[in-house]
Parts: sequence; structure tokens; C-alpha cells
Amino acid sequence: MRILVVENDKEPYEMEISNDIQEMHEIVGGLIEPIYFDPTNKAIAWCNDEFLLNGSKPNRMVGECLVHGTFFISGNYCNECGEWDSCSLTDEQIRQYSEEFAEPIQNVSQEQQQDPMIFFMM
Repeated sequence: MRILVVENDKEPYEMEISNDIQEMHEIVGGLIEPIYFDPTNKAIAWCNDEFLLNGSKPNRMVGECLVHGTFFISGNYCNECGEWDSCSLTDEQIRQYSEEFAEPIQNVSQEQQQDPMIFFMM
């Protein structure tokens, strides 16, 4: 599965992974949590579900959520059972999200970093 990894203070980069939950956990450094940011539901961001508790630095705004630590974006589709599932990003999605998440977050106040309503509005 072709994904886009977004680390703190780095440009987003492509990675090829298997559709394996353990590999996804390794990328974000813990259990994964989805962030539904794409209005078409054709992509989803995955972050560490304890990013507010584990001391991670603020990284990027994803929709209405300021994500701390590494996250990744995968494609999202409705499978034959009618369930949403992860899939590879298209070339267009890689380009779009590479541009969208090119710049790391800057100048986050201590108050903003500690207010969970700012960070976890999903």
C-alpha cells in the first residue's frame, strides 16, 4: 500500500507498506487513530492515538486537528462488504497531500498545545 508519511520538521515522503496493522503502528509509534479530514472520504490520516499524552511535538494541522508526532495518509475506499478500508494513494493524492502538508506547524503557544479541544476535534 502506497502511503504518505509526515514527520515533524521534514517534508512528506512516500512509503510502500503492507496493509498490516503492526506496520502502521510502527510508523506512528503506537496505536493508530484515524482522522477524517478529506470531505470525499477518499483519504484518511492515521496518527498515534496517544499523541497528546506521549510528549510528541506538534507537527501539522490535519483538518481541525493539530497532530503531534508522525502520522501518515492512506487512501480510503468502500470495499465489497460495504466497509471502509485503507488502500494506496493515487499519484494525484500523493501530489496534493505532499503540497498540503509541506510546511510544518509554526508558532504554537503553550496554551494551544495543552488545549485538547484544539487538537482532537474529529
